[in-house]
Amino acid sequence: MAEAICLAREGSGALAHPNPHVGAVLVRNGRKVGEGFHVYDNRDHAEIVALRQAGNRARGASLYINLEPCCTTGRTGPCTKALIEAGVREVYAAMKDPNPQVAGRGFAELRRAGITVQIGDQEEAARKINEDFAKWIKTGRPFVTLKTAATLDGRIALPGGKTTTAITGEAARAAAHRLFRHSADALLTGIGTVLIDDPLLTDRSGLPRRKPLLRVVLDAKLRMPLKSKLVTKAQGDLAVFTAQPLSSPRARALIRSGVDVVRLPIRGGHIDLHSALAELAKRQCVHVLIEAGANLNGAALAAGIVDKMAIFYAPKFIGGAGLPLAEFPRKQAFPVKGLTNLSVQHFEPDILIEGYFRDVYGDNRARRKN
Repeated sequence: MAEAICLAREGSGALAHPNPHVGAVLVRNGRKVGEGFHVYDNRDHAEIVALRQAGNRARGASLYINLEPCCTTGRTGPCTKALIEAGVREVYAAMKDPNPQVAGRGFAELRRAGITVQIGDQEEAARKINEDFAKWIKTGRPFVTLKTAATLDGRIALPGGKTTTAITGEAARAAAHRLFRHSADALLTGIGTVLIDDPLLTDRSGLPRRKPLLRVVLDAKLRMPLKSKLVTKAQGDLAVFTAQPLSSPRARALIRSGVDVVRLPIRGGHIDLHSALAELAKRQCVHVLIEAGANLNGAALAAGIVDKMAIFYAPKFIGGAGLPLAEFPRKQAFPVKGLTNLSVQHFEPDILIEGYFRDVYGDNRARRKN
């Protein structure tokens, strides 16, 4: 099962999205005879990849898989049928599929065919792998992670918003790309970050992706500089969400530069975040990463769109004049909310704290502490 979960992780970098990350291992007489993981562009599910590798050796074998085999027909046929026809004897699955169209029906179909099914080994690890898919398939909205780097006094930038001096060290910055940008379909930021830092916002993990990370800038007044790094290096992977007419001179100039300009409604003087997520859902963005300044961080938290927080804390202080992690709308009270299912990792000299605002699986299992 541990190997199946490792294989499932090979589908990160949106290689599997909008499908779930799945890894499968076939074992017969104590020996591995087949393995595989799902890549969306290759169509075949992990079970089918493993079955093809095993060939006739699949008969009488045991399947270890991190997610319930599907029993529906979509881009491919049902994996349950393939497993039954191949003569697989046992299926060990880490968890039930959160997809309401499957959700236990795959297990029932296998059992009716006389296949032994056992569920639950390493379930918590399996749930984390597909936490974004679970939110996506149940609600039709992306899973949202808010990631930031802060000092011990909760500051994310020098006075005036300047971030020319990195807060965290090289190990933490590399981890941020590997753990978060690489796993996201889209990165969402505000125009303030672009005007101050002129960032690229690309995935520099060095790991393979199915498609480039979509960079999305919320820019209500359309102040995006035409000579910014984002615009000059745009290759169909940059979208600007604005309230300005698409017929405006700036909008037309951005469109000519290869930028996808989208007009969205305003709420409270800013781009409506729920509309922004709905637009990203149309683009099959399963996981959205927010990397932004204090205003957008505060707006996202106040709007209740954040599922997961990831904060890299550096053993430093900036002081009261520095920019806080989040600025909340003045007239909007933000209720005290606690993060659940906390985890801590150390990236010398910094630490990463992760936690959740909600359980995307709809029960209390994901709330248990690691």
